[in-house]
Amino acid sequence: MPIKVYITVMGIFKDIKYYFLSKKEKQLQNKLKDTTKTSFQNKTSKRVLGSAAELTLNSETLKIIEDVRNNTTALVKKTNCDPEELIKYIKVSKTPVFKINNADKFLNLIKEEEGFICEKRGFEALYLSVITGQGIKFQTDPMFVMRDGVIDKFYMLHHFYRWYSMKAGLPGFEYEVQKLFKKIVLGNADYLVKTLSMEKIISLKEAIARDNEASEFVINYTKEIEGSKKVLDKIKNKGGADV
Repeated sequence: MPIKVYITVMGIFKDIKYYFLSKKEKQLQNKLKDTTKTSFQNKTSKRVLGSAAELTLNSETLKIIEDVRNNTTALVKKTNCDPEELIKYIKVSKTPVFKINNADKFLNLIKEEEGFICEKRGFEALYLSVITGQGIKFQTDPMFVMRDGVIDKFYMLHHFYRWYSMKAGLPGFEYEVQKLFKKIVLGNADYLVKTLSMEKIISLKEAIARDNEASEFVINYTKEIEGSKKVLDKIKNKGGADV
């Protein structure tokens, strides 16, 4: 997938974050006045809201983000970002990978894309379980669903990074949070902002952050590859390269 696509995607999600933070900050703070709840916590961080400030205790989250970035970098170097090698690693880690013909067309019916798919429930879980040959299930665990053919390595890397973040325990991949995130992607941001509680907004920001982190990782990797290619071209053409 071209790097321009990832840059565009990253820009879209940054716009969504800024929308939440700047345009709706006062509205959300006003909503908090109607409740006595002043702290919101997920599995790796805590936010404490006061009359004049917001305190975020997220040292554990930041540590996991750094570990995910470092470990994924090591895995990418080891596998040369070969999609099939990454898939082998995913399978060894006990996440099922299903390859089916016309996967994109099947998944489009439930507004999903090829690659990493988080936990599903209800009709979506039933549909996924049937097309992947898992029988009849009304709740499915995280999985990969891919077409049976050549996979673009940059596209695969984006999904691999999100999957690794989920496996590492980062917040933002919970079922209800991903449902909201999906609605945001489909263009219902304005409606959601008016109806969501502060707690759900904070959870949604975590999901947006995870996708941003994956996009940024792919962009940086692509730049590194392009830079390395230019150096190799210079060596081939001129017998040396400036370092």
